[in-house]
Amino acid sequence: MTGTGTRRGLSFYLLAAFFGLFVLFLYGPIATITILSFQGPDGGLTFPMNGVSLHWFKNLFEQQAVGDFGGSFRRSIALGLTVMVLTVLFSLLAGFAFRRRFLGSGALFYLAVASLIVPSILVSLGIGLLFNILGIEPTWYGSALGAHLTWTLPFGLLIVFAIFNRFNPAYEEAARDLGATPWQTVRHVVLPILLPSLIGVGLFGFTLSYDEFARTLMTAGSFNTLPLEIYGMTTNVTTPVLYALGTLTTLFSFTVIGLFLAGVMILRRHRLRRTGAVV
Repeated sequence: MTGTGTRRGLSFYLLAAFFGLFVLFLYGPIATITILSFQGPDGGLTFPMNGVSLHWFKNLFEQQAVGDFGGSFRRSIALGLTVMVLTVLFSLLAGFAFRRRFLGSGALFYLAVASLIVPSILVSLGIGLLFNILGIEPTWYGSALGAHLTWTLPFGLLIVFAIFNRFNPAYEEAARDLGATPWQTVRHVVLPILLPSLIGVGLFGFTLSYDEFARTLMTAGSFNTLPLEIYGMTTNVTTPVLYALGTLTTLFSFTVIGLFLAGVMILRRHRLRRTGAVV
C-alpha cells in the first residue's frame, strides 16, 4: 500500500527490478574493482581479499616494468580538453548557422550525424589507413583528435539543436528593440542563457573522448592514451595495480562531473541573484 492508499501494480515491481539490475550492471563492476584495489601486498586479482592496504596505490606511482600511467593519463586529459573545446565551439557555431534554413542544410545535417551509425573501429581503421597512405604518422593529437571529433561533434550538434529549438527568440527581439547590436545580443543575452547547456555539451564531449577506445586504437600512433594503456596492461599486468588505476581514474571522472555540476549551480545562483537584484 502506498501513502495514498492505492496498490502498486505488477508493472511497478517489474520496472523496479529492471532498474535494480541496471544499477547492478552499472555500478557492480566499479564497486568490485574499487574493493579489490585495496588488496594487501600479497593479494591477487580476485577474491578473497588477502588483507587491506594502500599498497597498490603507492605501487602505481612507482616505476613500472610495463605501462606508462603518467604519460598516458596526461595525453588523455589533453586530448579530452581539446575535444571538449572544439566540440562546444563548432556545435555552437553550427547551432547558429542552422537556425535559418539554407540550401543543402538537410543533407549537411544528415551527413554530419551519419558517423554515429558507422562502427567506431571502422572509423579508426579508415583514418589510420588514410594517414598512412598520405605518409603522415598517426598521432594522438592529430589523427586521434579527428577520430574523436567524428564521435563527439554529432552528439554536440544534436544537443545544441535541441537547445535552440526551445530557445525563445523574444529575448533577442527585446535586446534589439533596446538598441543592442547583433554581437551584443549574442554576447550579453544568448550566450548567458545557453551557458549551462554549453557546459553540459563540453562535459559530454570530454567524457566521450576521455573514455574512447575503439576510435583511438588505430589513430593514436606511438603513444597510447589511458584507455589503450589500460587495455595493454590487461594482458601483461597480473597485480591489483590495475584495479588501483581503475579506481583513481573513476574517482577522477566523478570529480570532473562534480566540478562541472558545481559550476552549473554557481551560475544558476548567480543568475538568480542578478534577477532578484533587477526585480
